Amino acid sequence: MSTGLYTACMSTTIESTHIADWQTFAPTLPDGGIDLLYADPPFNTGKTQNAHAGAYSDSWASTDAWVDWLRERLVVTLPKMKPTGALLIHVDWRTSHRVRVLLDELLGEHCFVNHLIWRYGLGGSSPRRFARKHDDILFYCIDPVQYYFEPPLVPATSNRMKGQLKKATDVLDIPTLNNMASERVGYPTQKPLALLELLINACSPEGGIVFDPGRDRLRSQSGRDRDDTEPTSVKKRMSRDHKGHATHTREGQSCSH
Repeated sequence: MSTGLYTACMSTTIESTHIADWQTFAPTLPDGGIDLLYADPPFNTGKTQNAHAGAYSDSWASTDAWVDWLRERLVVTLPKMKPTGALLIHVDWRTSHRVRVLLDELLGEHCFVNHLIWRYGLGGSSPRRFARKHDDILFYCIDPVQYYFEPPLVPATSNRMKGQLKKATDVLDIPTLNNMASERVGYPTQKPLALLELLINACSPEGGIVFDPGRDRLRSQSGRDRDDTEPTSVKKRMSRDHKGHATHTREGQSCSH
């Protein structure tokens, strides 16, 4: 499974890539070294996710089995977090309620920070329910007193603050990638860089280590699946230019689960 770590280094970003599964790679990391865990695990859609760069099976026997799979990986990762660290677990309506209970169990209810909504607008509708137009990102901390957070600024939408910036709310209005987006790299479920930049800049300090397991979750066209050894990357967090803008771009995953 693809896994990543990255750290800000003024104007450069350093990445090293490994071949490892999240569960086997995390124990090799030094204890207390990670500032942010951003995990975008498979959503248990019951489907095979396909794109021209590869595919992966996104199906477990039950939701309980999926939760057990995630639990095993979180348990080996939590000792690697700094006291000032935080977790962002990117899921959707299928499992968000179960993941929140799991994180309450592993970290404690007092470590909950936000239930973020990524509202993207694309996708189908149904005559039998409200259209599902968002993903869920659960934000937890290791220590409620010490965790790092820098409120991100986004363009204001009110007439009174037109042209100004305001602090972001827990609803993030960021478009998903269209099929012609230049940042597309051919991975199933690729997320937009704008979303990842906002989250990482807000929840990890410049120079901090960001652990991104399951970044690609690809099975190659030759047949490697989710349970085999897959690429694992170690990166430095995106740095900022003199205006405070992120200068590093990285692969992400999309909302098309």
